[in-house]
Amino acid sequence: MKVIFDAAQRRHYPGFFLTSGARAPNPETPARADILLEAARAAGLTPEVPPDLGLAPAASIHTPEYLAFLEGIFARWQRIEGASEEVIPNIHPDRRGGAYPLSAVGQAGYHMTDTSCPIGAETYAAALRSAHAAAHAAHRVMEGESAAYALCRPPGHHAFKDLAGGFCYLNNAAIAAQTLRASTPRVAVLDIDVHHGNGTQGVFYDRADVLTVSLHADPTRFYPFFWGHGDERGEGPGLGYNFNLPLPRKTGDEGFLAALDRALSRIAVFCPGALVVALGLDAYEGDPFAGLSVSTPGFRRIGAKIGEFGLPTVLVQEGGYVCNGLGGNLIAFLDGFGATHRVAADTER
Repeated sequence: MKVIFDAAQRRHYPGFFLTSGARAPNPETPARADILLEAARAAGLTPEVPPDLGLAPAASIHTPEYLAFLEGIFARWQRIEGASEEVIPNIHPDRRGGAYPLSAVGQAGYHMTDTSCPIGAETYAAALRSAHAAAHAAHRVMEGESAAYALCRPPGHHAFKDLAGGFCYLNNAAIAAQTLRASTPRVAVLDIDVHHGNGTQGVFYDRADVLTVSLHADPTRFYPFFWGHGDERGEGPGLGYNFNLPLPRKTGDEGFLAALDRALSRIAVFCPGALVVALGLDAYEGDPFAGLSVSTPGFRRIGAKIGEFGLPTVLVQEGGYVCNGLGGNLIAFLDGFGATHRVAADTER
């Protein structure tokens, strides 16, 4: 299996975010990528730099208005007297169906859901290369590889079609799914991050060709708060094509694996031709966000269950923050996934 990553993804280095109103160092740092890349190599994956795919992968999901905002907002922000070093919104509309503001400050509020996605000088370029990693991993699978791992950093599953949020700017999992649609009529996205994949849900909420399934900590008192509840099933043509499995805080291995069985059963009856796994490792018991309590051996079991499907699979990195277990959790997941996926894929052939 290949690990797809470009060193340019490291250049995005957000300074801080607000958590419960307090200023704190932003945990979405380049060190995450270094740890995960080393772990992927230790697991036997071969590094590969994605080609420059231009704007096409991002434009397959995100609006032109939003992409223009991401490309130009940092330079515009710097022209504001007394502005912060990074683009951070200080106003949010109560609805977005009205006029589109012309000012940089107004557009930042319009296109950024929270303060955890600051935009610096290198953010747009790094997010594009992260999207290229996801799209290239999908191309690898479409060309015949059974699976590929996109080490996407910055992550993407909180990004909507025209909204950044939760450390995310371009929705890499959605981009991978849309890319895969060129080779199969149905794609499933399975999100196992501790936080609900609200952006991915939003992108596909009214579509029947992409099934979105998310296991995550119950958002009633946990980010992203407003999305990820069990009654969110899709709308219009997409009604019944979204499946959320919110879990009680501190749920451990057995509870997570039981929910994963339900998720995989729903995916099985959808009969997808390919699978995208939004691979959050922050459900770990030692992760700084402390939402769930999955162990390192638990990640191996999770990987093994997903691998048993034997579907062409793109693994897209989402959360998982710097802690003693981060690299070991990726190795455990990849070990479990590879052991069962090879057997299942061979059986399918």
